[in-house]
Amino acid sequence: MTDAPEIHGTCLDRFAPVRDAFARNFTDGPEGLDEVGARFTVCRAGEVVLDLWGGQADSVRDQPFGPDTLAPVFSTGKAVMALMIGWAVERGLLNYEAPVAAIWPEFGQAGKADITLAQLMSHQAGLAGPSPAIDPTLWFEPEKVLEVLCRQAPLWEPGTASGYHPITVGYLAGEVFRRADGRTMGQALKADFADPAGLDLWLGLPEAEHARVARMKKPTAAPGLGPIDAIKTAAFLDKGSAPAGRGSAEWRKMEIPSANMHATAEALARMLALALPEGVAGKTLSPATRTALMQQRISGPDRVLPFDLSWGAGVMRNQGGGAVFGPNPETVGHCGWGGSCAFADPTTGLTAAYVMTRQSPHLIGDPRPAALIRALYAAL
Repeated sequence: MTDAPEIHGTCLDRFAPVRDAFARNFTDGPEGLDEVGARFTVCRAGEVVLDLWGGQADSVRDQPFGPDTLAPVFSTGKAVMALMIGWAVERGLLNYEAPVAAIWPEFGQAGKADITLAQLMSHQAGLAGPSPAIDPTLWFEPEKVLEVLCRQAPLWEPGTASGYHPITVGYLAGEVFRRADGRTMGQALKADFADPAGLDLWLGLPEAEHARVARMKKPTAAPGLGPIDAIKTAAFLDKGSAPAGRGSAEWRKMEIPSANMHATAEALARMLALALPEGVAGKTLSPATRTALMQQRISGPDRVLPFDLSWGAGVMRNQGGGAVFGPNPETVGHCGWGGSCAFADPTTGLTAAYVMTRQSPHLIGDPRPAALIRALYAAL
């Protein structure tokens, strides 16, 4: 057991049990996962109702975790990626039911001509990783990666199963967005949402902001993937399955919507309101677009992650192995490597996000945010 750090932020009396659970994660963390630094933010109707932070952003340099600390949120950023695609759908620039090849003809090679945008976003395209493997430094040249993926045949028959695309889906969705909108997804996120709403949310982090990034403490064990096959190897285990070899500064500056978003918990929680009627930055999705984003596109055993999952168009639905965002089945969100998560609950109007510096090996349902989410719903 470790000593509790000072807990900062805003907490109404009714949410005192959540504050207690947050403090307990530092002193008596579940499964021995005592927090190093973390933040948990909850919004309702677009307003922050709970915001807690504490601990160290960088224990090596004795840098406190503060309200301006940026956390790498890895796959939690996929929830924002899905919302940005939904924003393009809302404006009539994209159609979930249209083939990706209609806007990107080169994508249609090697048996991919009929893959729809909804199938791509729900991890049904069969492109979970490059196969054969690529040099890990190639990821820093997006055009070359896209050429590889356009030439590649699906690793399974598209539309028959989901198979989580850890990195590739961000390159693919980002290119679809760019062709439809004319801007990169990071540029559009900044101009349409982050700047107008004052969200500390970045896809492509300028070097001037790098000093604010939390220093992550890597997990002591690898995540469990179940029995290993060629698909899981391409997605996670090949040497070239993820970017490497260019250093953290180059990684942060890249735009990889699936993997390298940097944000505060507050910014994520506020951005997730785009999945709810109130929207964010004065922008909303119509009921039809929200339904198309959040409705089940496929469910069942995933071919990469060792869970039964229910996918919307880029968001995890709170069902099956993905039922980690509280008690309501209509909730959607996403988890990120090491424990971060963000979700939107249409039933209660809540959005919430959790970020941290100590990573765990849990792919979905890290027990630290799970404890906070249980306390949150018990306090409602």
